[in-house]
Amino acid sequence: MKPTEEVLQELTQPSNISIHSDVGLVGKVKGAITADDKKRKENEDEPLRRKPDLTLIPQTELPRQFEVTLWDVLHTLARATALSWRGAGRGLAEHWGALKYTQALAGGRDSFLGLTDEGHRIADHYKSLQSGELGIGFALTLTGHMLRNRFPDHSVTIVPAETALRAGWALTTRDKGEKVKYRYRPQYFAEVWRPEEPSLVIPLACKGNHSDAATSAEQLASASAHAEAVHIGAWNETPGLLFSTQLPTDGGTMTVHALQAPGSGGRLCPAEGREPNLNAPPFQANVMPDIHPPTTGLVAPEPVRGCHVQAKDYAWFQESLAHTTAAGLMAFTGSGHATARHLTDRQGRKRFTGLEHAASMSIQDAAHVLFGNEYVGTDHVFRLNGPRVEAFSGVDREVFRLLARGDVEEYRALVHASRRVRPRLTFDKGWGGPVSVHADGAVLALRLLPGQDEKSCQGSSQ
Repeated sequence: MKPTEEVLQELTQPSNISIHSDVGLVGKVKGAITADDKKRKENEDEPLRRKPDLTLIPQTELPRQFEVTLWDVLHTLARATALSWRGAGRGLAEHWGALKYTQALAGGRDSFLGLTDEGHRIADHYKSLQSGELGIGFALTLTGHMLRNRFPDHSVTIVPAETALRAGWALTTRDKGEKVKYRYRPQYFAEVWRPEEPSLVIPLACKGNHSDAATSAEQLASASAHAEAVHIGAWNETPGLLFSTQLPTDGGTMTVHALQAPGSGGRLCPAEGREPNLNAPPFQANVMPDIHPPTTGLVAPEPVRGCHVQAKDYAWFQESLAHTTAAGLMAFTGSGHATARHLTDRQGRKRFTGLEHAASMSIQDAAHVLFGNEYVGTDHVFRLNGPRVEAFSGVDREVFRLLARGDVEEYRALVHASRRVRPRLTFDKGWGGPVSVHADGAVLALRLLPGQDEKSCQGSSQ
């Protein structure tokens, strides 16, 4: 068993993953779609609507061998799941689940990431959970890289689609309102934005498996249906990104299979006379379900199931995306009050009401100075190979102050202005472990709990 300090050091060491995106993959996915459609017809099941066109992602945007750092991937996963409703932490501890993967993968600068013995043990019991969550982490890491290169003058934010859509639609039986009777939807949105400009919103479908390339082709066929379930603007013009992360248990190379759906839609250009006001309180809309195909001739075609963001709703949807992002960031810090103020009731505001730490008052629940900046948030202590380690999740103090008082406009201006200088990823000797700071000011840090003798801890745990 590796010493804990060595494990922490390795979390910031770069490694490689393989990216598969070519015309051959497009063909395999189309074959998987044909096979699934045939099976559904034989079973008399409803055929799925899917993205009408899938293409490869050029190597210039996504190199076929891509360097990643596990701690950055886990930070991305933690941020993405802060509002996921998966855990028992009542909304203030969802993201800590990412830490169970600190020893699940290993690699090196001259090698590819692969499952460790710990990763195999997790897969033996929680195969679907591990592949699904790590698939999210890698897909969103690649999405951020690709879109920041594609739009260098913009910021890129990942927004949980389930939470964002609940501000306008009833998605499950527990939601009040006319329910969207369709279980397919993207897992996330990528919002590409600049202050005071319309956002570009791209649905993302992220999947993962511990099997083979054929399984990934089937997952991408399904992902195409998930991405198609939300239209933003004109019919069949919303772009999309599809990912399936293959984590083979036989020692094969970890591979992310990726495709894109081209489209000229997704741009939230507001209707005349209605500009978004991001500082307005979050608004619970009740948008009618279904997507509306264009009218040809005198008869309007029947709507199809899903969620349709039309021009009249663009300003509201941009406000909703901004508030949902703010809520996720505040949940990452552990502040119930600051999270709740950015959510509607249907999005889960009541889950956070009454749950508060002191970071929004005069005393911090947890605060640390890293790289000369002060961050406030919350911490978590758990055992790693015997010794106790301390994990800290938080955000830049000024970002927290702005969002705690509801100033989303100023927060976005600050984040956008510092997007190139803020990100950090290193083993910080002053802190004592790996530290990741993202462009939005979010920080995730891990270290041995101060005051411990690691050798004695390991000895007592044997």
